[in-house]
Amino acid sequence: MSISTYSELQSAVADFLNRDDLAAVVPTFISLAEARINRDIRHWKQEKRVSTTLDEQYENLPSDYLEGISMSFRNGGQLTNISSAEMQRRKQVSTATGKPRYFRVIADQFEFYPAPSGALEIDFTYFAKIEALSDAAPTNWLLSDYPDVYLYGSLVQSAPYLDEDQRTATWAALCDGS
Repeated sequence: MSISTYSELQSAVADFLNRDDLAAVVPTFISLAEARINRDIRHWKQEKRVSTTLDEQYENLPSDYLEGISMSFRNGGQLTNISSAEMQRRKQVSTATGKPRYFRVIADQFEFYPAPSGALEIDFTYFAKIEALSDAAPTNWLLSDYPDVYLYGSLVQSAPYLDEDQRTATWAALCDGS
């Protein structure tokens, strides 16, 4: 059995569960597996680079942002990711503007310190969410390269729904070993 599309994955999950009455909930198992995968997996194929102009103290995170890797000025120099407590301490000491040296993530945004006093070009590298499978997006790199992660991850999510908690450990071991 080949698993290379969303439809084939749905069929495989139903086949492994030996159930033909779960068509309505199998997409939920897959969606829950994707949530776990995005929490747990970091792969070089998830890395993205964005070049943008920084001109405000707060900038929105990319919609597919999971975790930052690095941020630097296009003409040289790194920005340092600091904790919320450290950001608050620095802002209490000085409210100066200028070329930012630090940033933090807060409320789906980056906050920069000091606040930029003009437009600056930055490059930002981050881990992006894996594109969710759907009828409109039937495949992605993870399903193409590692279909077993999707299959066993979905089966892990099915066990509590089916009240088969003893299967959770089996499916999880297969998922984690893949």
